[in-house]
Amino acid sequence: MTTLPCVIDIEASGFGRGSYPIEVGFVLPDGFARCTLVRPLDDWTHWDCNAERLHGLTRELLLRHGRPTTEVAALLNEHLGGCSVYCDNWAHDFAWLARLYDSAELTPAFRLRHLRELLNEQQIERWDVACARARAGLRIDRHRASNDARVLQKALGSLHAGGNAPPCAAPPHSPPRAA
Repeated sequence: MTTLPCVIDIEASGFGRGSYPIEVGFVLPDGFARCTLVRPLDDWTHWDCNAERLHGLTRELLLRHGRPTTEVAALLNEHLGGCSVYCDNWAHDFAWLARLYDSAELTPAFRLRHLRELLNEQQIERWDVACARARAGLRIDRHRASNDARVLQKALGSLHAGGNAPPCAAPPHSPPRAA
């Protein structure tokens, strides 16, 4: 794979009806990664303690350090605009991004796609092993959205080593514009 795709990962308050994004992380083809906490809106009350044990983020932490949904949506559009952005859990990620963007009254400037679109049957069979190796190779010990996005991108790259995959249309990373 000559160009790695843009990859996004989202941590959420739980699964199912009422769940919402609490952390969004992405990695661009050039390796630039960004992660941000999302401040829950007052009416975003769903909370799953099992999900909290997995991601390690408390609602209180999000209320103190999370960014408003408008800022998070604008940040994603700034960095991911014009890209096809790949994720490993399209159905949930799509719903969580829809909730984020609806609350921000913005529209995503990128297209969310499932990373399995980039894999053939043999690669799908090797996916879990590739992810485990990527995680070990990156020496990631914290479960964070941007770390997970890096793992997914590295696993995808390892499965395409020596072959071609559809390139990402992402522009090279440039520093955020001053406000």
